[in-house]
Amino acid sequence: MNPSWDAVRSALDVLPPQMRDPVLFAIPFFLALLIVEWTAARKLEDARDGRAPAGAFHSRDAWASISMGLVSIATTGAWKFAALLGYAALYTYVAPWHLPSTQWYTWVIAIVGVDVLFYAYHRIAHRVRLIWATHQAHHSSEYFNFATALRQKWNNSGEILIWIPLPLLGVPPWMVFASFSLNLIYQFWVHTERIGKLWRPFEFVFNTPSHHRVHHGMDAEYLDKNYGGIFILWDRMFGTFQAELFRPHYGLTKPVDTFNIWKLQTREYVAIAADVRTATRWRDRLGYVFGPPGWQPTDRRVPVGPSAEVPI
Repeated sequence: MNPSWDAVRSALDVLPPQMRDPVLFAIPFFLALLIVEWTAARKLEDARDGRAPAGAFHSRDAWASISMGLVSIATTGAWKFAALLGYAALYTYVAPWHLPSTQWYTWVIAIVGVDVLFYAYHRIAHRVRLIWATHQAHHSSEYFNFATALRQKWNNSGEILIWIPLPLLGVPPWMVFASFSLNLIYQFWVHTERIGKLWRPFEFVFNTPSHHRVHHGMDAEYLDKNYGGIFILWDRMFGTFQAELFRPHYGLTKPVDTFNIWKLQTREYVAIAADVRTATRWRDRLGYVFGPPGWQPTDRRVPVGPSAEVPI
């Protein structure tokens, strides 16, 4: 029998008991917290500076976020299944050693490795327009609450590629996926305005609601900041950290006037295709696809902030 298929079959054999996605088990807690926050928000009244009160919900906006999250469960599962085949081959035939899943240090490598690679992917997603197109839907809401945390992308191809170093280092593929699920669960609770700044040492090391509010802000001071998933240390180390100075304005710098989840997911791909069609030079076509959001040819460029439709 072909040994490569043996490796894939072996990986699939351990999938049912070990690849049960922790996110699925966390869903009831997500919903419970969302309901508590939503109930509290209903008691808020006076809007400040023309915006919704802190922690407020908009029903259609929240349902759009929840709907995108439900679809994301299925699409993420499909991406993970496809990645498992490649990861199993890399882990079996290319990795110079296999780290034991029974040892604590393997979990440390997996969890920290996933988080630092998430930081790298997240930063790239805000600076390369083609990848931003997959991510911008998460930033399209002008509200910041637990429902916004569920407004997830449907295309996980970028993350699948960024995780490749982990099976190459001998981390079992199922541990890679389990660690990312834990990372995703952690990030749920930081999407709220109902929690202020926390104990200073905790704020120094970990991503918190205060740090992530900055990340979702469209204000010039907050653009392209605080990419960390679990740890904010990566932002401090690599110069992308910004403390929360004032309540952010949320959403994209070019507002999205729709709650249609298909349009929210695909609108930037459509915009890229339109820009590419209008370009007359190959360098401009490549710029529209791989340049930062808001990129324009030199002869059409006007002064803007760090990004035009900039990430949040």
